[in-house]
Amino acid sequence: MTPTRKKLYTVISVSASVIFWILVWAVLSWQIDSTFLLPSPIDAASALWSMLFTLSFWQIIGASILRILIAILISLVLGSLIATLTAKLQTADTLFSPLMTVIKATPVASFIILAILWIDRNTLPAFITMLIVIPIVWSNVSAGISSVDKKLLEVAKIYRFPLSKRIFKIYVPSTMPYFLAACRASLGMAWKAGIAAEVLCTPKQAIGTQIYFSKTYMETTELFAWTLAVIILSVIIEKLLITGLLSLTRKLHVSSKEVK
Repeated sequence: MTPTRKKLYTVISVSASVIFWILVWAVLSWQIDSTFLLPSPIDAASALWSMLFTLSFWQIIGASILRILIAILISLVLGSLIATLTAKLQTADTLFSPLMTVIKATPVASFIILAILWIDRNTLPAFITMLIVIPIVWSNVSAGISSVDKKLLEVAKIYRFPLSKRIFKIYVPSTMPYFLAACRASLGMAWKAGIAAEVLCTPKQAIGTQIYFSKTYMETTELFAWTLAVIILSVIIEKLLITGLLSLTRKLHVSSKEVK
């Protein structure tokens, strides 16, 4: 199967799957026959469509995206730096490894409830997002650094490559697939965790806050509309970031071939 036909097949399969589950949702809504209990897909989509023409909707969406996206970017940098330290320094590995294990093993809800006591509610979603992303990036990038081809390092040593050239010509291209895998694994989780933190701490101008208010005032249709917005944004953000990282990976792969 050619790449074009494979991509077309994937698009058709995903579209068919989405349509199937929307139909299931529509049938269940028709059977229950209660907008309060389960709005139909048309009701939810109509509510979301109405929101699109309000300024407050875009302000809320923008605030949540900016808050969580900045946290993700900071987490990618911090996770990579910690991975580099733990891969090269035994002391750093002894210090950070238990902490990362504890963070990965602790339920997100526990962190949110505890952090509410210490952190400002407008900052808490970003903090929770970082707790989700950093351990995943750390474990993947650490594995990537450990897998660097020793022959490439020997060549770099023989030709006396400066440290900057070793990093950008050997380590970065070699660890990029692991870094990309970390991004794939963490982006969706980070977005959901950030929104969950917003629901519990209700910061100003946040999607999670609107979900909480919709639940509190029993506005089920608006609740489904905001949930749809979260799902759509999650897919778009993940696709955009992964596409950008894939493009960067291809460029770095070409750079590593030049070294060989």
